[in-house]
Amino acid sequence: MGAESTEMMHLIWNFLLTAGAAGVGWWVINQANELKRIEILLNRTREEVARDYIMKDDLERAMKPLMESIEKIDGKLDDFLLSNQK
Repeated sequence: MGAESTEMMHLIWNFLLTAGAAGVGWWVINQANELKRIEILLNRTREEVARDYIMKDDLERAMKPLMESIEKIDGKLDDFLLSNQK
């Protein structure tokens, strides 16, 4: 009776360890897959930000001719208004 009881305890212990190891393995695999998914989403977000937004230096360079044109128009408008006041 003692040998059968010990054997049954070993069987139960082996089952519990196997189930626990399988659970931990399943959890690790799911975490690794989730990490891959998040990395893909992060890379897509980086690509979208780079595509949709402009860097400050590029914006300033692109706006410089526009601002110069506006200043010329402003100067001409001032000259026109001043000449009409006399």
